[in-house]
Amino acid sequence: QVQLVESGGGLVQAGGSLTLSCAASGSGFDINNMNWNWYRQAPGKQREWIGVITSTGNTDYAASVDGRFTTSRDNAKNTAYLQMNSLKREDTAVYYCNFFCATWDYWGQGTQVTVSS
Repeated sequence: QVQLVESGGGLVQAGGSLTLSCAASGSGFDINNMNWNWYRQAPGKQREWIGVITSTGNTDYAASVDGRFTTSRDNAKNTAYLQMNSLKREDTAVYYCNFFCATWDYWGQGTQVTVSS
């Protein structure tokens, strides 16, 4: 049984920074075998993949956020982070974490990020 709690969303000025957290709790998983995806979805838009940090710590990012967003993890806390810098109005969306391995797939509840002009 796994629960994900996502936090850190809110209102931020354009050009500012915000950090999201996603914490996993429960049992039946080995944190060292788990990977974290980050997605976002703006109103009327398709869900967009924005980044990943793998079980081995490798990262990759969508072109839309590359160079501005950084994902990291703290396995001792079963937590992933998404640091968002140089935020733009078009970054406004609901952000979701996705905790997965070869056999399991869990989703956070989503957190709203709104970037004001």
